Order: sequence, then structure tokens, then C-alpha cells
Amino acid sequence: MRSSCVLLAALVALAAYYIYIPLPSSVSDPWKLMLLDATFRGAQQVSNLIHYLGLSHHLLALNFIIVSFGKKSAWSSAQVKVTDTDFDGVEVRVFEGPPKPEEPLKRSVVYVHGGGWALASAKIRYYDELCTAMAEELNAVIVSIEYRLVPKVYFPEQINDVVRATKYFLEPKVLEKYMVDPGRICISGDSAGGNLAAAVGQQFTQDASLKNKLKLQALIYPVLQALDFNTPSYQQNMNTPILPRYVMVKYWVDYFKGNYDFVEAMIVNNHTSLDVEEAAALRARLNWTSLLPASIVKNYKPVVQITGNARIVRELPQLLDARSAPLIADQVVLQDLPKTYILTCEHDVLRDDGIMYAKRLESAGVEVTLDYFEDGFHGCMIFTSWPTNFSVGIRTRNSYINWLDQNL
Repeated sequence: MRSSCVLLAALVALAAYYIYIPLPSSVSDPWKLMLLDATFRGAQQVSNLIHYLGLSHHLLALNFIIVSFGKKSAWSSAQVKVTDTDFDGVEVRVFEGPPKPEEPLKRSVVYVHGGGWALASAKIRYYDELCTAMAEELNAVIVSIEYRLVPKVYFPEQINDVVRATKYFLEPKVLEKYMVDPGRICISGDSAGGNLAAAVGQQFTQDASLKNKLKLQALIYPVLQALDFNTPSYQQNMNTPILPRYVMVKYWVDYFKGNYDFVEAMIVNNHTSLDVEEAAALRARLNWTSLLPASIVKNYKPVVQITGNARIVRELPQLLDARSAPLIADQVVLQDLPKTYILTCEHDVLRDDGIMYAKRLESAGVEVTLDYFEDGFHGCMIFTSWPTNFSVGIRTRNSYINWLDQNL
């Protein structure tokens, strides 16, 4: 009996040691976040073991775990009709909200899910619930895009999928089928999905062949650049769940089918050092000492290497491509973008990407709403139902939907 109690105590201690990580007191529901992070880390370690044993690519294994525990069929309710179909060969899940009696045509949001260009799905519970809520509360048609993921495809195929599906949806006959007002369409996404939405938004402003244009773009803690992994938010939140800096840099390398040997060098900005000529002209576009307010900069200092590793940019020129890094786009591209909403969270390595993009858009004459959550963390907006219900998740979702309701 005594040995069983000792063993149980040891197991509890080991579990507590694995779960506990120091978190800022201001973050929403810290113990719940620790449990969520521990669960995700555990899934990552299992997928890494599967990869090590040669059974499957670690990202395929990890996404299999995520989708297996969260996949949801296309179930309609009395208020929202849900169907799985494809738009020009790209899988989509369409949510048709109830019509307003006084409005024969509905507004619409094209939504792009997050997951580091490699994980998640439009068909998992988190995104299904988000899009259902949007469709019902906005009386709208929501098109959630099931774009292809790493490692089956790499940059720029994810963008191409979103472009193809969105262009198809914007065709007059398709809008007519879903009873959508062509003047009230928004493109939106979170995290890597926010990156894809921003890239598509920029591409569409330059596409003269498009008859129907996007009215809005709404970006939720978007990934917007890979040139500086030492912005104040990257420095402050380098070990913050659920997206530590090391993991974010690996997602970038995976997206470009790069070499993991580059990760450590990229973390210290060796890929954009002063001797890397290709990056020189782009540094001013993300000079955070001028783009960020003093309350964000605090005492953080830029990390600029004099000499670095020019091989990284030579082998991964995609790092300097505005399609992958919308923050570095030319001013002439930015000035044509529609009214924009950007949601950022304090406890997120990507916080400053969003703030800098908002500043650059404002400087280009674009109307921007920057929605900042002091207790927010990366990914929080999709965590609104038990057992992963966070107070900040509900507040961010409500704020996002409210902005769409007022502006779309």
C-alpha cells in the first residue's frame, strides 16, 4: 500500500512538472493554458517519435492526431445549413446563415484556418463552431477553405488554393447561387490563415480581371514576416504557449521545404544580417523602432548581425517574397487594400507583426481597426467551448464578429 502511494505521488509530481510552465499573471486562465500547452506538446512528442521510427512525417502524424480528436461532420442546424463541396477543385465547407427579411442578398466571409500552413482543418470542431457562429450571428454565408497542407504541398501552393477557391466564389453565377451581395464580401483568417488572407488580399487588389472586389479584410493574430525573429513580442514571448519562437521558425522552414539546420541561425537573425544584400532594401519596411509605439518597444533592442549566413536567403528566397511576408509589400500595393481589422494578443510572438502591418496600412491611407487583447495568447479566439473554453477566447470572437457586423 505504501509503495503504491509513493508511486502515485511520484506520478503526480512528474505530471505537475510536465504541465507547469511559468506564465505572466495577466494571461487568461493560466492553468487551463498550461494544460492545453501540455496536451499539444505531448502530441508533438508522439508525432516526433513516429517520425523518428520512420513511420510517417511528423507533421502528418501530428495533424492526424489533431483531426482525429476534433473532426466534425457537416451537420446543419435549424439556423445554419452546412455543406461540404469544392470550388474549382479546392475543398470548402460552406455555412449558410438565415436570411434577413429586409435583405434578399446576404453578406459573406471567406475564412482561412490557421495551423502553421501544416496543421488543422476547416472540418475540425473549433473552426466549424466559429464559422457556424459567424453565419448565424451575421446572417451570412461563410466559405471555410480546406487548402492543402505541408508536407503534401509547399509555398506558394497554399496561397494558390485560397486564390482559386475565392475567385471561383466571386464569380457572379456562384454568388447568385448562394444569394450573396457581391459588394459585401470579406476575406479573413487566423495565424497562418491570416497570412494567406493578407497575401490574397494584396494579390486581388492588383488583379484587374476581377469584377467583384473584397470589401474588407480581417486578420486574426496573423503571421506577416520572417525577416526579424527578434521583435519585442518575439523576445518577450519566446517561450510562451502555444506558439514559442522556435516552433514558429520551424513552421517557416517547413513552409519553404527548407533545412532544419537553418533554424538556430534564423532565430538570431543571421539570415538578414547586414552582409545579406538581398534583405537590405526590405529592413526599413519592418523597422520596429519606428513602427511600434514606445509602450511596446520598452527596453528591447534590435538584433542586427553584422555578418551572418547568406546561404539561407539564397536557398530560401521565399523569405523575401511579399506573398509569404505581406508586411514587406510595396507601399503602392498596400494603398489599394480595403478597410482592415487586425486582432493582436499581448502574449503572442506575432503581436508586433500585426501592429506593424496596421501602421504601414495606415501610412498608406487604409482605414484600420487594431483590436488588442492584453490577456490574449496565440490561438485563443477558437477556444470558446468546453473543455478548452477561455474567457479571452469568447471576448475575442465576440469582438471580431461585432466588427464584421458593423462594417460588412
